[in-house]
Amino acid sequence: MSVIKSQKAYLVLQDGTVFEGNAIGKIGTTTGEIAFNTGMTGYQEVFTDPSYFGQIVVMTMDHIGNYGAASKDAESDSIKISGLVCKNYSPMHSRTMADSSLNDYFIEHGFTGISDVDTRQIVKHIRDAGAMNAIISSEILDVEELKRMLNKVPSMEGLELSSKVWSTETYEVNEGGSKKVALLDLGSKKNIIECLTERGCHVKVFPGDTSYADMKAWNPDGFMISNGPGDPAAMPYAVKTLQEILEANDKIFGICLGSQILAQAVGMKTFKLQKGHRGQNHPVQNLLTGKSEMTSQNHGFAIDPESNNGNAEITHINLNDNTVEGIRVKGKPAFAVQYHPEASPGPHDSRYLFDDFVSMMN
Repeated sequence: MSVIKSQKAYLVLQDGTVFEGNAIGKIGTTTGEIAFNTGMTGYQEVFTDPSYFGQIVVMTMDHIGNYGAASKDAESDSIKISGLVCKNYSPMHSRTMADSSLNDYFIEHGFTGISDVDTRQIVKHIRDAGAMNAIISSEILDVEELKRMLNKVPSMEGLELSSKVWSTETYEVNEGGSKKVALLDLGSKKNIIECLTERGCHVKVFPGDTSYADMKAWNPDGFMISNGPGDPAAMPYAVKTLQEILEANDKIFGICLGSQILAQAVGMKTFKLQKGHRGQNHPVQNLLTGKSEMTSQNHGFAIDPESNNGNAEITHINLNDNTVEGIRVKGKPAFAVQYHPEASPGPHDSRYLFDDFVSMMN
């Protein structure tokens, strides 16, 4: 286990707000859009979720690192967040199933973060001022220089990031399963695949820029459109693919970014949320059943309900702010949700959606 020596670090926000704390992980500098996650468990799943690519994450849970890191908990092959901001960072862990301390895991992946800052103050600031770019550095301690560097970081709005995290090659899981699912990988979490294979599906994962014709050649029973990072409006290639799948009347289930791509495929638009939804306790109402469910969420963009031209039906709404959380395409076997029914971490209230997808393919 590596020993953490106290070393100063700075967090600087785009609006000039500065926080001083201690370095964690590798000594270095990192940039990204700052966002906060309200989950109390599952920090490694959050850190390895490809949807967080390009973001510095503030964890509202005040203890991070106390149960170390384990390869089985990772949602992808590497850390995907750009940086971590936390209150109390533990160099020691007490879980026997852990492979290493979190700090050793961070150093192995060349990851930089900051601890011993007032995360409550930071979250309140983001909540009021909105998401913005930020920089963390433990190697450059000149705040004015950090501000100059930060001014060169592009806004998340307009960024296409899926191509930086999707699988570069096709691969198959649970070969011989009863239903063949083509998964268009826009930055998929591991647990989406596991939720499908647990239901007997044979999953073939395709890179996000794969054409409909190439996926259709495998003769799948349905198409899963995954989560992923970045601005959905910067992904016309994926929208075109979804339009072709819809035209062929093939079955579609979209999650998170996949929901936004499906919405665009039927003429709807997306917009950037003021601060985003990230956590494991977001209440959503299923308008088809009237029931509510607690959901795991991670998105900074949403579907604009005012852009609905009648081709889609809104099926789920967020009970905190009434934003769109689910749609289905009228006259087509296609539906999607903005939140994460596979969770990991988070509640399992919405796992029924995978059952609905499998039933649709029967």
